[in-house]
Amino acid sequence: MSKIGSPLFLTAVLLTALVLAAGCSGNGAAPDTGKSAETRTITITDGLGRTVTIPSPPESVVCSGSGCLRYLVYLQGQDLVVGVDDIEKEDQSVEGRPYALVYGSQFKDLPLIGEFRGKDDPEKILAIGPQVIFKTGSSGSAYSISASEADKLQEKTGIPVVAFSYGSLRNDAEKAEMYTGLSVMGMVLGKEDRAREVVSYIEETIADLENRTADIPPSGQKTVYIGGVSYAGSHGIISTEPAYPPFTWVNARNVAAGLGTVHADVAKEALVDWDPGYLFIDLGTLQMDGGGAIGELKTDRALGGLTAVREGRVYGLLPYNFYSTNYETVLANGYFIGKTLYPDRFEDIDPVEKADEIYTFFVGEPVFEEHNAEYQNMGFAEIPL
Repeated sequence: MSKIGSPLFLTAVLLTALVLAAGCSGNGAAPDTGKSAETRTITITDGLGRTVTIPSPPESVVCSGSGCLRYLVYLQGQDLVVGVDDIEKEDQSVEGRPYALVYGSQFKDLPLIGEFRGKDDPEKILAIGPQVIFKTGSSGSAYSISASEADKLQEKTGIPVVAFSYGSLRNDAEKAEMYTGLSVMGMVLGKEDRAREVVSYIEETIADLENRTADIPPSGQKTVYIGGVSYAGSHGIISTEPAYPPFTWVNARNVAAGLGTVHADVAKEALVDWDPGYLFIDLGTLQMDGGGAIGELKTDRALGGLTAVREGRVYGLLPYNFYSTNYETVLANGYFIGKTLYPDRFEDIDPVEKADEIYTFFVGEPVFEEHNAEYQNMGFAEIPL
């Protein structure tokens, strides 16, 4: 088992999150007894180290920034939302967010708080009057969130702002950010148990994936590449994730590893030279003209010579990124990848059934079929070329 999937890592992350969320009243959840039951408050430390006093528990919230509303759905707090950013109100030709498949109609009818990616309109938020504003961003990107930005929004609205980094599953530091964000949000909402349940589910799922393939020697590891990865929009075959977590979890050898930890555009010539045994395509690429990466594999002579193309080992994965990371889809993709590469290690797994189990846990409904239909039913299947 890798360090990030170990019990020690999970314990350390949870302890860190609890310390960050602890308030000034001794245990972080103690109410201000000078307040009435209707207006009691707690003081917490958010994911950016800011001290914030909030109603406990709040009866109305808004979520600002990529993925923030997704976390609220994970914690089963969607009925508290009283306003949304503009991406939740748009009619998407393809809906790449499982949480929006379930709750999109509910969110679409809510008042507007500003533009997507955290471009808030303080006057609109004031007019709605939520008791708490949650605000998130992605570390190391153009859409990160700083303490000063959170302070400024709080000053303009007079409403408590609880901020945290969205995190990721790519490395220990970003995983700790993710777990801290979930724990802080859970503390604010009075849903600490659900936050711990979500963190434990993620850890147990990753551990299961890792344990199934842990003893595969380097010589037996399949070579893989994922192309067409969505990143602030749809992209073609050269768009990849050098640290794509599911490859790591199932001990597959990512031929693009070493090109960073977030996103990379590789030279087509490099892909041809690497010649991975298996190609996986993020189906967000289908939103490009000509079918994106799939169209390229069909029409580009050099790409057509890849072993995976010639031998029919090109497979579709449901989109990894759509308004930040769909973690439930990342985990589900891991089981399909594992089953495809090492079927004997996953003989008890039906990837579609497993995906629906995961979707139900995170967003409340088994949405694989509906989600996959948006991508021409190419998910978890060989792509005919």
